Amino acid sequence: MTDAPTRRTRTRHPKKAGARVVARAVQDEVNLALDRHEAFLKRRVGGIRAVLKFRDLSHIDLSGRNLSECDFTGATLFGCNLRDTKLHHANLFAVDLRSAIIENTDFHRADLRGAALRGARMNDAILTEADLRCGVMLQPGIGGELVDLKHRIGTSDMTIASAQRADMTRAKMSDSFIRQTDLTDAILRNVRFVRADLSHSNLTGATLEGADLTEANLSGAILHGAILSRSCLMNTNLRDADLIGVVLDSVDFSQADLTNASIASRVENLGGQIGAIITAHLEWIQSNGREGKRVSLARTDIGGEDFSSLNLSAGDFSYAIMTGVNLTKSCLAMADLSFADLRGADLRHADLRGANLKRATLNGASLQGARLSAMALSLSTNTQWPANLESARLRSANLAGSDLRQAVLNQCDLTHADLRQADLRRASLRNATLTHANLSGAQLEGADLEGTIDLKI
Repeated sequence: MTDAPTRRTRTRHPKKAGARVVARAVQDEVNLALDRHEAFLKRRVGGIRAVLKFRDLSHIDLSGRNLSECDFTGATLFGCNLRDTKLHHANLFAVDLRSAIIENTDFHRADLRGAALRGARMNDAILTEADLRCGVMLQPGIGGELVDLKHRIGTSDMTIASAQRADMTRAKMSDSFIRQTDLTDAILRNVRFVRADLSHSNLTGATLEGADLTEANLSGAILHGAILSRSCLMNTNLRDADLIGVVLDSVDFSQADLTNASIASRVENLGGQIGAIITAHLEWIQSNGREGKRVSLARTDIGGEDFSSLNLSAGDFSYAIMTGVNLTKSCLAMADLSFADLRGADLRHADLRGANLKRATLNGASLQGARLSAMALSLSTNTQWPANLESARLRSANLAGSDLRQAVLNQCDLTHADLRQADLRRASLRNATLTHANLSGAQLEGADLEGTIDLKI
């Protein structure tokens, strides 16, 4: 007769249970200190400024609190939740924020010198005028000598962090490590990146106007659609960087290292003149693809060219430089214009039904009366292919009287855009910026306006 199996009872590990009790006690203690700190900020009786220097606050929940002017010098905030937290003028010198959640966190003018931000989630964070330069924290060693604080390297480290759409305007980031970091759509105007390491980072759509990149390392970086206007590139390392679709007004590359960098080429380097390319495309359209060749001017500089009244439907113009190009009354239905630089382009009464303009730059472009509605792919099934302008820049663009029915305008920048009498019925404008946009007489029935910024009807 075999022994009956003994029933295993699950016991609580004393160390784990103790750890939870300690963590709870720390959270309660911190909450009390922060309650008093918020009372201090409001100048209430009993308010005391929170001083949490050198404390181990790993994985503590600090979300949604106002921690402005708080002192976290040398503290460990590893894995902390700081989402929606306000940290104006806070002292975060040599703080450990590795793997922390700091999305939509406001670090305006905070002292982040020597901070460890490796692997942090920083999407939509605000770091305007923050200081992320070098900073070494020393403490007495066993023999009384001064040694570096544990886990600190003295340089702000944002390696492999995610900082999509983060606003770092005028931040000080000289000598910082920002390698392999996702800075998609980040605002980096007038940031000091002197000797900073941004190698292999993704700067797609980032705004780097007036940034100082002197001796910075951007080797292998992706800068699709980034704005580098008026930036300083003195001795900047751009080896193997992808600069296709970059806005480069008033930029001197003479002192930069562009070895193996990807840069838009002139159309003359394609082995044929524009006229011949367009003729072949017309043959391709008329023969339903049996003859001729589809126009492909992707990654090409064709700025200032005249394409007015031409049929360029389904053409590939992705990442092309098309500043000041004349496309009045042209047909660009179902064309790929993603990441294209169309600043100041003339697109009046152009047919852009179903076109892909994702992340295109159309600042100052003329689109009066343009057709940006959906393209009917099948009359029998009523299948519609909408025009895609997601994350496109249309600052000061003229869209008066344009047809934008069902168009996708999510995260689109329409600051100062003229949308008078525009047809935006059933268009999607989620999280679009409409600061000072003129929407007089615009039709918005059925439009998705969730998260729009500065919408005034």
